[in-house]
Amino acid sequence: MKWLWLLFVVLPAQALQVTDDRGISVQFAQPPQRIVSLLPSLTESVCELGQCPRLVGVDRYSNYPASVRSLPQLGGGLDPNIEAIVALHPDVVLLATASRASARLEALGLKVVALEPKTAADVQRVLGKLGQVLDVPDAARVWRAIDAGVSAAAQSLPARVKNTRVYFEVNSAPYAAGRASFIGETLARLGAQNIVPASLGPFPKLNPEFVVRANPDLVMVGDRNAVRMEQRPGWANIRAIREKRVCIFTPEQSDTLVRPGPRMAEAARTMAACLQDKAP
Repeated sequence: MKWLWLLFVVLPAQALQVTDDRGISVQFAQPPQRIVSLLPSLTESVCELGQCPRLVGVDRYSNYPASVRSLPQLGGGLDPNIEAIVALHPDVVLLATASRASARLEALGLKVVALEPKTAADVQRVLGKLGQVLDVPDAARVWRAIDAGVSAAAQSLPARVKNTRVYFEVNSAPYAAGRASFIGETLARLGAQNIVPASLGPFPKLNPEFVVRANPDLVMVGDRNAVRMEQRPGWANIRAIREKRVCIFTPEQSDTLVRPGPRMAEAARTMAACLQDKAP
């Protein structure tokens, strides 16, 4: 029996390994129990996988579900408070690939997993990777629920709204949601025509004249960015603005719409309601 005892002593517990969106392989001796999340969509995904209690800190924009609002806020996701993160002794820090904090955190001995979904396929992949890291075997169920919810939203729409030409503004620079983004993909599934081609990238900064020339039938915009939209040069003549076919979303709705994660089906229902109400 001595050999059996030695087997348990010599062999470590099964290690977890995940390759993040930087292409870096990160290993864990056991599933991390103390998690810092510095991207709202990742925070929501951790919670949707049933692991909210493992979160010990989040970025200032992570505000859903309500339980995360009581956690320590660690600054912005791109340039967070490094000292505050280290003080929490996390087993892993989840952040966006664009974050400037990765190298500093790793130099301090912390494990970092960078995941940044931009398309629906990315969301599915990221949920799977988080399932690996958190040792949640049924992570795929979350994606199936999202996908089914988006399909249901599309099926709820009448034929008259199909092919409505839509401009979706994510920021007043103006930055738009192009066809290559997860928002653009949802619009396509709803039967709408995005005026911003995939060739411009997921979230391009546009020349305002581009929108004037495209002359969309319908505009979707958050209330933070809708102020004085009609006063932009030439925009009063855009069909959607002239005919008041503009859906202005609340801050809460905007958060749901621009986060590629578990609430994408809710976002699809919000966009479907806009199409139902405002499409010509």
